[in-house]
Amino acid sequence: MKQLIILGSGSAGLTAAIYAGRAGLDPLVIAGDTPGGLLTKTGDVENFPGFPDGINGFELMMRMRKQAERFGAAFLNTSAEKVIVNPDGTKTIRLINGEELQCSALIIATGSEPRWLGIEAEKKFIGRGVSACATCDGAFYRNMPVAVVGGGDTAMEEALSLTKFASEVHVIHRRDTLRATKIMAERALANPKIIFHWNKEVVDMTGGDFLTGLTLKDTVTGERSTLQCDGCFVALGHIPGTAIFRDLLSLSDGGCVNLQCNTSLTGIDGVFAAGDCADCFYRQAIMAAGMGCRAAMDAARWLEKQEEQNS
Repeated sequence: MKQLIILGSGSAGLTAAIYAGRAGLDPLVIAGDTPGGLLTKTGDVENFPGFPDGINGFELMMRMRKQAERFGAAFLNTSAEKVIVNPDGTKTIRLINGEELQCSALIIATGSEPRWLGIEAEKKFIGRGVSACATCDGAFYRNMPVAVVGGGDTAMEEALSLTKFASEVHVIHRRDTLRATKIMAERALANPKIIFHWNKEVVDMTGGDFLTGLTLKDTVTGERSTLQCDGCFVALGHIPGTAIFRDLLSLSDGGCVNLQCNTSLTGIDGVFAAGDCADCFYRQAIMAAGMGCRAAMDAARWLEKQEEQNS
């Protein structure tokens, strides 16, 4: 039986593995569907401390994994399909191949996934003009036209953020009114750089190696039109990777794990959470890393107390 298993290998999971490894816990990391997390699908990361010239997202995560391995972390490139807390307090993790693993402490760092448009061309351009994070990628589009898809607060925040860089920001919304709160809607509507396309949805994307334009469809008339842009930011929200924990943990309305008192504690003894699966607001790699550190420290202290009680 392992002392500690970590579910997820993004910024939170790998940071937790580094700290847990240095604490001598020999953590096992279940890497998940996307080993390295969402950053492995991005281009350059310019806002992670320590890299003044930026660093490729995939390279950053591979460096973090190598660092975790240096301190004794082991990795399994698979996913969990169920977590069971046993009567004796141990945890059973059932993998997608049916194998079961046992541990004393568990850190959940399963991240989140952007809610994408779901059109075929989108897959080609993710990281090549299509993004789900203006904070991460907005600066790459200085003096270029970009689009934001969505009509809620997240979309308005993305659009307003992008006005600092882009030549113009086109907001594409499939309805004729915004879902955003009044104050966010008013700010966006008053910004001269933001152009609204009402009753429109993106049905295709065009370009060679990088995005150059969008095909729009009018949701009322069915008429199609084109919009030239160099970037498209999909702001339809995120889906926390917490589906398998619905019957186990307390989740927020947005699906994030509820944490206790500014800690990584989930309310179940020996189960901790970190990163985007427990953060419905910031969703930044550096925030996830800090939460991973916290979870590892909380888990180490919990394991130490368990050892003291059993001695």
